[in-house]
Amino acid sequence: MTTADHNTRRARDLLAMMERIRAFEEQACLAAERDKLVLGAIHPSIGQEAVAAGVMCNFNRDDILLSTHRGHGHTLAKGADPLAMMRELLGREGGCCGGKGGSMHIADFGVGMLGANGVVGANITIAAGAAHGLKLQGSDRIVVDIFGDGAINRGPFLEGVNWASVFDLPILFVCEDNQYSATTKTSSVTGGPGAAARAEALGLRATTVDGNDAEAVADVTAEITARIRAGGGPEMLHAITYRRTGHTSFDPAGYRPEGESEHEAKTNDPITRQRAVLAGMGLSADELDAVHTAAQSEMVQVLADAAATPFPADDMALQDVQDIGSPAQGAY
Repeated sequence: MTTADHNTRRARDLLAMMERIRAFEEQACLAAERDKLVLGAIHPSIGQEAVAAGVMCNFNRDDILLSTHRGHGHTLAKGADPLAMMRELLGREGGCCGGKGGSMHIADFGVGMLGANGVVGANITIAAGAAHGLKLQGSDRIVVDIFGDGAINRGPFLEGVNWASVFDLPILFVCEDNQYSATTKTSSVTGGPGAAARAEALGLRATTVDGNDAEAVADVTAEITARIRAGGGPEMLHAITYRRTGHTSFDPAGYRPEGESEHEAKTNDPITRQRAVLAGMGLSADELDAVHTAAQSEMVQVLADAAATPFPADDMALQDVQDIGSPAQGAY
């Protein structure tokens, strides 16, 4: 395969993954809003797909991923089965976690996905612990931990990044900076220059990238992961992107400046930008449309199949539930 062929194949793979992520989340939002099938919140990452696709294409299936409540894209890009994910969102039999976790707590150990986390920043310390475990085992696997810009203002960021630095752990911290902490502009509640500077202050090498440029994200992540796999220690990637939707699928995002999201959609959409890259490589509009259509068809079928799946049997309710007993019985 020539270098040009390799570049075209990777570019097409990045587009295909972004299209699949968006199609999955569009169907998930329909399941929540139109069909009333989701008993909980959906936190879409529409507009942020280049971070998931560009980062995760550099990780092996058995590497470890920790993610956030906005983690559908990360999980899908790590290789999880979209039908099992959708079943999980709908609380159905065959979901990634037996239908008990829902959107914010998807885990799939089969692809190294240790879990999304509904608590902002909590995944950072868990990821540092996982990386420490791999180092103690002498494993050649590495960890990627993805969190939002709101998480850098919470204590676990300091604890986890400091721990990784002190013990020189094999981990890439990715701050997926979508510019909003729930309903608040992050810059309005953040002191100093932000994520990269804070990581550097703790001794990590930090890189900032345009998080809506899938090619740039994939390139810089390839360089970083090569250094980590070679024993170079933890690093930080600060990927600047934009969350096109509200905090949840039901949030109208009235706190945004009027027209901001529409401007981003028109001028900075990662899928549109990647289509332009591929058009420059010679792919036709029909070929690019086929990638979009395939993703849409796949995820429409995924939602239909998930909705037709029965709920778990009642006797599954207490399976996988940890019972450490009553304090009165001396459990503590």
